[in-house]
Amino acid sequence: MNETLERLRPAPKLLSWPHRVILAEGWSRRSLAFLAGASGALALEPLGFAPAMAASLILAVWLLDGCADSPADAGLAARMAPIRAAAGVGWWWGFGYFLAGLWWLGTAMLVEPDQFAWALPLAILGMPAALALFPAAGFAFARLLWSPGALRVLALAAGLGGAEWLRGHVLTGFPWNDIGMALAGALPLAQSASLFGLHGLDLVAIVIFAAPATLIEDPGEGKNWRLQPLVGVAVMALALMAFGGAMRLRAHATSFVPGTALRVVQPNLPQDAKFRPENGEAILAGYLALSDRQAGPAHGGVGDATHVFWPESAFPFVVTRKPRALAEIARRLQGSVLITGAARAEEAAGHTKLFNAIDVLEGERLVSAYDKMHLVPFGEYLPLEGLLRPFGVNHLVPGIWDVGTGPRRLSIPGLPPVAPLICYEAIFSGEAVDGRPPRPEWMLNVTNDGWFGKTSGPYQHFAQARLRAVEEGLPLVRVANTGVSAIVDPYGRILQSLPLGVEGVIDGALPEPASPTFFARYGSFVFPALWAVLLCGALYGRLRS
Repeated sequence: MNETLERLRPAPKLLSWPHRVILAEGWSRRSLAFLAGASGALALEPLGFAPAMAASLILAVWLLDGCADSPADAGLAARMAPIRAAAGVGWWWGFGYFLAGLWWLGTAMLVEPDQFAWALPLAILGMPAALALFPAAGFAFARLLWSPGALRVLALAAGLGGAEWLRGHVLTGFPWNDIGMALAGALPLAQSASLFGLHGLDLVAIVIFAAPATLIEDPGEGKNWRLQPLVGVAVMALALMAFGGAMRLRAHATSFVPGTALRVVQPNLPQDAKFRPENGEAILAGYLALSDRQAGPAHGGVGDATHVFWPESAFPFVVTRKPRALAEIARRLQGSVLITGAARAEEAAGHTKLFNAIDVLEGERLVSAYDKMHLVPFGEYLPLEGLLRPFGVNHLVPGIWDVGTGPRRLSIPGLPPVAPLICYEAIFSGEAVDGRPPRPEWMLNVTNDGWFGKTSGPYQHFAQARLRAVEEGLPLVRVANTGVSAIVDPYGRILQSLPLGVEGVIDGALPEPASPTFFARYGSFVFPALWAVLLCGALYGRLRS
């Protein structure tokens, strides 16, 4: 037992439950960290129970309190012990958080179980174990800045918030289920993303949710609960965010681009049949029939739509190389412009390049296309291919996919400039819009979440895409194979939607954009500035202690 903790240990009858957390050892400590992380995932979609994140981060603070400093005259190994202990706590916290939040990744391995069932443990356990290295590093960094007072919460925010930023950027990034998403579930609170963006929201969320850990003045004595100024600041910040967000929503009604009549088609195709070439004709016939479905007295069919949208990878073939398919599409859509996810082929240097693309078809003519720039690791490409391919490891989506070179823009006849986002390109904060003029006036996200069945994954994906609308002040049209498809205004309000696992159509006009947000203008500076403030606060607490 660490000597410092021994000196703090009171008589058993005086042990408070925060103190019990601080003094936990061995597997009790690891289990507490794991459960704390797992409870934080309850704050994410589809449950969205934000207080769970507070419980998670309060426990994280107390567990880090237990990584007591060694005496100043101790050797290097002893002085590093608290840092190693903090990294261990962070890893177990992160493993619980990502296991509870990303368990649904395993369902993708069961779409073609004969090929990928062997990878089920890697998807369910291996991915969370690898991602947990980020909070492990964040907790270790936080412990370097740790101090006895309330400012230790700023150390946690600087460490864990910095780790979340790294997770969103290292090795192409995977910013899925960032801690800030716990605030994004409530639309008034989500409006703060127009100021801070997702990664700034991470920092704010960690401070707000962890601040109650400072209510107990001296956990080592098991008494003296007292209101700390930081708690008051956190409560005030939360209240200001809620009030300001509510006022922003109240002050801006949704307006629409004149003359636009969009029809969003959600086919709800079984994932195991979607990529089979022999199903091509039946799939196309299904899309065309659904596109012309009467959706009510005001929407008689495709003839009432100016633009029709189909989801990612709509066909198991390259549609632009199928003249009969193009002719049938032109005939059945009756003059409506089709915007569809599709494979796009291009001949280059004697071989064929294949892109995951969005095609814009006017009649039988391809008038514009966008090629996906951010491929999904292990989904559309295989990291360390030379090392893994000899062992029979492959990526999930059939074909060898090439990376688009941009820019991120798409021209659609009859509609304003658009920022196209294919699948999980919509989860990258600050990257949804090409910074070069002209600025787009809306975002289009085509996706295929059918890989993940009726799990929490598609709901989490939609929540992150919806937050991009708030960040950028741009409306979002989202077209999914099996949900969630939606039309969202530039403040994140869902105007029309189709839930997971439902076949149907959405008819609506295109919302007009808001003015460029603070984040849209200065987003590259927001996170570094907020992080620097937290770092300075944590350093001050450390030097003062």
